[in-house]
Amino acid sequence: MGQRFEAVVGPVAHGGHCVARLEPQGRVVFVRHALPGERVVLEVTEGTDGDRFWRADAVEVLEPSPDRVPAPCPYAGPGRCGGCDFQHVTLARQRALKADVVREQLSRLARLDVDVHIEEVPGEPPHEHDGLRWRTRQRYVDLPDGGHGMRLHRSHEVIEVDDCLIAGAPARHVVHGLPFEVEQDGFWQVHPGAPEVLVDTVLDFLQPRAGETVLDLYAGVGLFARFLADRVGAAAVTLVEGDQRACGHAVVNVPGATVLPGDVGSVLAELPAAAVDLVVLDPPREGARRSVVEAVVVRRPRAVAYVACDPAALARDVAIFAEHGYRLGGLRGFDLFPMTHHVECVALLTKTASDLR
Repeated sequence: MGQRFEAVVGPVAHGGHCVARLEPQGRVVFVRHALPGERVVLEVTEGTDGDRFWRADAVEVLEPSPDRVPAPCPYAGPGRCGGCDFQHVTLARQRALKADVVREQLSRLARLDVDVHIEEVPGEPPHEHDGLRWRTRQRYVDLPDGGHGMRLHRSHEVIEVDDCLIAGAPARHVVHGLPFEVEQDGFWQVHPGAPEVLVDTVLDFLQPRAGETVLDLYAGVGLFARFLADRVGAAAVTLVEGDQRACGHAVVNVPGATVLPGDVGSVLAELPAAAVDLVVLDPPREGARRSVVEAVVVRRPRAVAYVACDPAALARDVAIFAEHGYRLGGLRGFDLFPMTHHVECVALLTKTASDLR
């Protein structure tokens, strides 16, 4: 730790850093605050001689990328707040980097060659095109003097922050004119444009028809189920959600639907494996995983909409679906988290009509 090396930065990697190799030994280093192709001086932040890789910050840029810009936030950069990964990158290149990550994960983990484009999502004016003021919920560390702070990257150390530039106005829990009941500290998408664009994409992918049956897994307060119920009838919609408080709100938000509280895998294991037409999966960052995916495919849905906040988890689960004959029929990526490495994707998984017989 603390040693400095000069290196040329390689491709972006999942997690908000780029890959560099130190010559002559070829040591792999994951470098933050850099861009592919740049020549930088990096300072090791984690690593010993016996480790497979090191972590580092680019503390000096010798040959900058044309996509490098001054960070708008004074707290962004090496040794500062760890909340943002890409403040030093133009928004267009941020989205291109995220597309590279999604593409690489699908190629490496699911053996798929997919054209990926990350779309801008409109936010609250006047900041919808500059990547700032979009985050409707923000957590701070309370400081003894009454101020608040943010943690450094991969650290418990706190830096005092007067103003977080990605923090915006509190969320309005209204989607396409419909209000939603949500716990004050419960889950809700933090980008103001996220709920509508995700709902629209799920509906467009699934093309729900009256009379079809729907399973909404990791359903939260019923965001997707409410609009699916409008298409197929509430009685045909079943929600499964592990958070008891969210289940209580889902009962209010999707009247007439069946709401089942409990771990998704456990609930599905206890339910009869009756056929279902459509499935929505919106799992946490670790993904649905094999037990849930296999509990879905045994019900033979004609289409699955998978909402993913982690490209690696998405790719692993898409590979499991493929083992059971489900193909990636569509993919859209959304920049719901500008200035960070995070990206949201919606994938469509389908079987052909002959497969479903």
